[in-house]
Amino acid sequence: MAGPVGLDTCHENHEGEHFTQSAFTVDWKARKVTCPEGKISASWSDSERAAELSSRGCTSLPRTAAVAPCAKSAPRRRTANGAAACLSLLPRDQQEAVEARRREQLTDEWQQRYNIRAGVEGTISQAVRRTHIRRTRFTGLPKAHLSHVFAATTVNIIRLDAWLTQTPIGQTRTSHRPDLT
Repeated sequence: MAGPVGLDTCHENHEGEHFTQSAFTVDWKARKVTCPEGKISASWSDSERAAELSSRGCTSLPRTAAVAPCAKSAPRRRTANGAAACLSLLPRDQQEAVEARRREQLTDEWQQRYNIRAGVEGTISQAVRRTHIRRTRFTGLPKAHLSHVFAATTVNIIRLDAWLTQTPIGQTRTSHRPDLT
């Protein structure tokens, strides 16, 4: 199982509205991006895989605004249509794969599979923190193997002791990704 992909990037306009990248509609053939307000991108750059969004014609900002209301990035340059901000995209196949993975991450099946992975990673983390198994103190495969067997036994004894004494388990660290907590 592959790990999770990052959250959909979020832009906040000057009125506090939040627009995720998925709120924009990308027409790959026409090489145009439509913002949440229905405005179409002013240009498309293949070298940077970016679409420029102009603030002209946007109803949620005054005409003198420095940037399109649906894009938070600073203006790259001032155009005849007003200031322009960029929405950066990955190449089409990669962008579509990331979007598909983000949709998949919202399913219960994916969450259950990830919970198993998180449990395994927690066990490895405990073994590393308690027994320092990343570095062996011994030379030779038989001694290193025995060291790892002792480390696994140590973790099992620590967990057995916590279970027998009803010691509460340590707090799980909160992920920086709110969709995986």
